[in-house]
Amino acid sequence: MQKSVIRAATPRDIAAVTRIYADAVRHGTATFEIEAPDETEMVRRHKALCDGGYPYLVAEVEGVVAGYAYAGPYRARPAYKWSVEDSIYVAPEMHRQGIGALLLTKLIAESADRSFRQMIAVIGDSAQTGSIAVHAKAGFSHIGTLRAVGFKHGRWLDTVLMQRPLGSGDATPP
Repeated sequence: MQKSVIRAATPRDIAAVTRIYADAVRHGTATFEIEAPDETEMVRRHKALCDGGYPYLVAEVEGVVAGYAYAGPYRARPAYKWSVEDSIYVAPEMHRQGIGALLLTKLIAESADRSFRQMIAVIGDSAQTGSIAVHAKAGFSHIGTLRAVGFKHGRWLDTVLMQRPLGSGDATPP
């Protein structure tokens, strides 16, 4: 694998992030969005997450954004405040080069540093074996599978739920 740098995403990265996500929306099942959002919407999403205190990272390979990851709220209700959901997207030409694992490792550390206690992976499509394996290697446990909850690309898709504690997890109050 080429040398990768994992760093905080900035507004200047959003054009590349938008392209990577658009490919995932149009061709993949990692996201259940059907229409790819434009750059303006991706700027809004990036700002909302950063303003909310969530980590948003990019992986750069030879100066080019090769992937990105962020943690966001798992659910909106106040009791979920300490739990985050991770999202990781890698440019198609960079798949299977370890970028996703590097992003996830850094995202876990950044989320723990921000005092979050649980990370939830909501993996679109049980056929996403690469993503499932990356999460398992990073310490996530399989929590369950929601069968046929999404319909995209002409077929029903499962959602795989995985979870890992961050920091002291549930051993102490926040």
